Amino acid sequence: MNTSHLVQAGSLEIIAFRLHSQEFCVKTTSIREIRGWATVTPLPHAPYEVLGVMNLRGTVIPIVDLAVKLGMANSEVNQRSAVVVADVNGVTVGLLVDGVSDILTIPADRLQPLPQAAGPSAAFSDGIIAQGESMICFLNLERMFGVDDADSWGMAV
Repeated sequence: MNTSHLVQAGSLEIIAFRLHSQEFCVKTTSIREIRGWATVTPLPHAPYEVLGVMNLRGTVIPIVDLAVKLGMANSEVNQRSAVVVADVNGVTVGLLVDGVSDILTIPADRLQPLPQAAGPSAAFSDGIIAQGESMICFLNLERMFGVDDADSWGMAV
């Protein structure tokens, strides 16, 4: 696994968040901001994981239920829910998460490859980080959201 694009001086800068009872993280370089939940405007015929769109300071962005994108049950919005706004493959997208846990800098060698048994879920992940008693799945947003996603959402790249 080539993790050189994630490493800065032997460390990884990540933002960790929860989806249901599981921990996930992404590299901070793709994150623009973290916002509290706000009502979205539904889009007719949008893909199932797209909850709708939100106005972000004059720019309309799609809001994706990240749990659904990962094959999990829908997220239930509450006061701890957050929208992680990311720039991915030239498109700004909001990711609904159950809550942001932490922003961390960890040694790059703590990122371990996924076991062979991970199956198709490995397509969206760069590995697993053991953090204390928990395991954090390191997501690769560039692979998760391709140009085809932007086209299907009606958002020009």
